[in-house]
Amino acid sequence: MAAMGETITYVRGDATAPQGKGVKIVAHVCNDLGGWGKGFVLAVSRRWPEPEAAYRRWHRERAGNGFGLGAVQLVRVGPHLWVANLVGQRGIRTGRSSGAPVRYEAIDTALATLGGHALRLGASVHMPRIGCGLAGGRWERVEPLVTARLGDRGVPVTVYDH
Repeated sequence: MAAMGETITYVRGDATAPQGKGVKIVAHVCNDLGGWGKGFVLAVSRRWPEPEAAYRRWHRERAGNGFGLGAVQLVRVGPHLWVANLVGQRGIRTGRSSGAPVRYEAIDTALATLGGHALRLGASVHMPRIGCGLAGGRWERVEPLVTARLGDRGVPVTVYDH
């Protein structure tokens, strides 16, 4: 496990091909509509079918399972590899919608939950700049959340720039 106050490591590469040894969690942000069709999720689905299927089932059965902003779904895709679906986006951006769909509070809540899972599994976390693609967020708002919820708790984080 990393030392407390571990900083984020930035690398060029593909977050769906996480680098390093040990247990790894690939984290990304989903919307709260059950939609899975654009952005990083397409790269996830090209590599593993399970996260999309699990997310769609989770949304479909949302009446009784805690699905919603700030929720986290961990999906195992390999012996030492998981994908974390983080619900951190309200709806999707449309032509005339005002404001970005990103919800920083939801990302913060989800990252705190993810931190607990990572510590329990002894895992490192790998992600693109979550919330900053189609969700329309700004990394300078997301990065301190990643640092506080993961890095400061001793969870090693690698952020991938494609």
